[in-house]
Amino acid sequence: MQKWKVTFVDDHEEQMEEVFESEERPSNEQAAKLIRARRLPVVAALDLNDLEGRTDDPTVKSLKTQNSIEILSITPV
Repeated sequence: MQKWKVTFVDDHEEQMEEVFESEERPSNEQAAKLIRARRLPVVAALDLNDLEGRTDDPTVKSLKTQNSIEILSITPV
Protein backbone atom coordinates (compact mmCIF):
# COMPACT_ATOMS: atom_id res chain seq x y z
CA MET A 1 0.00 0.00 0.00
CA GLN A 2 1.29 3.44 -0.98
CA LYS A 3 1.92 6.13 1.65
CA TRP A 4 0.76 9.68 0.99
CA LYS A 5 1.82 12.85 2.79
CA VAL A 6 -0.92 15.42 3.17
CA THR A 7 0.38 18.90 3.89
CA PHE A 8 -2.06 21.41 5.35
CA VAL A 9 -2.29 24.62 7.34
CA ASP A 10 -3.97 24.27 10.73
CA ASP A 11 -6.03 26.76 12.72
CA HIS A 12 -2.85 28.32 14.14
CA GLU A 13 -1.55 28.96 10.60
CA GLU A 14 1.17 26.36 11.09
CA GLN A 15 2.06 24.03 8.26
CA MET A 16 1.45 20.42 9.32
CA GLU A 17 1.84 17.01 7.70
CA GLU A 18 0.02 13.71 8.14
CA VAL A 19 0.90 10.44 6.41
CA PHE A 20 -1.86 8.09 5.28
CA GLU A 21 -1.85 4.76 3.47
CA SER A 22 -3.98 4.30 0.37
CA GLU A 23 -3.86 2.26 -2.84
CA GLU A 24 -4.16 5.40 -4.94
CA ARG A 25 -3.73 9.11 -4.36
CA PRO A 26 -6.55 10.34 -2.12
CA SER A 27 -8.70 13.19 -3.38
CA ASN A 28 -8.85 16.41 -1.40
CA GLU A 29 -12.21 15.26 0.00
CA GLN A 30 -10.79 11.90 1.11
CA ALA A 31 -7.75 13.62 2.64
CA ALA A 32 -10.02 16.09 4.46
CA LYS A 33 -12.00 13.20 5.98
CA LEU A 34 -8.76 11.51 7.10
CA ILE A 35 -7.44 14.74 8.65
CA ARG A 36 -10.76 15.39 10.38
CA ALA A 37 -10.76 11.85 11.80
CA ARG A 38 -7.25 12.29 13.26
CA ARG A 39 -7.32 15.93 14.29
CA LEU A 40 -10.99 16.35 15.20
CA PRO A 41 -12.27 12.89 16.17
CA VAL A 42 -15.32 14.21 18.04
CA VAL A 43 -16.40 16.32 15.08
CA ALA A 44 -15.83 13.37 12.75
CA ALA A 45 -17.97 11.12 14.96
CA LEU A 46 -20.81 13.64 15.07
CA ASP A 47 -20.73 14.21 11.30
CA LEU A 48 -22.53 17.54 11.45
CA ASN A 49 -21.72 18.34 7.83
CA ASP A 50 -24.86 19.97 6.44
CA LEU A 51 -23.16 20.51 3.07
CA GLU A 52 -23.24 16.76 2.28
CA GLY A 53 -25.02 16.22 -1.02
CA ARG A 54 -25.41 19.95 -1.64
CA THR A 55 -21.89 20.93 -2.66
CA ASP A 56 -18.68 19.46 -4.07
CA ASP A 57 -16.07 18.48 -1.46
CA PRO A 58 -18.20 19.27 1.61
CA THR A 59 -15.59 18.08 4.13
CA VAL A 60 -12.90 20.26 2.54
CA LYS A 61 -15.19 23.29 2.80
CA SER A 62 -16.30 22.61 6.37
CA LEU A 63 -12.71 22.06 7.56
CA LYS A 64 -11.73 25.40 6.07
CA THR A 65 -14.72 27.44 7.22
CA GLN A 66 -15.34 25.86 10.63
CA ASN A 67 -11.86 24.73 11.68
CA SER A 68 -9.49 26.92 9.59
CA ILE A 69 -7.73 23.86 8.15
CA GLU A 70 -6.73 24.04 4.49
CA ILE A 71 -5.08 21.25 2.49
CA LEU A 72 -2.03 22.46 0.54
CA SER A 73 -0.77 19.29 -1.15
CA ILE A 74 -0.95 15.51 -1.35
CA THR A 75 2.33 13.83 -2.34
CA PRO A 76 3.66 10.27 -2.35
CA VAL A 77 6.13 9.33 0.37
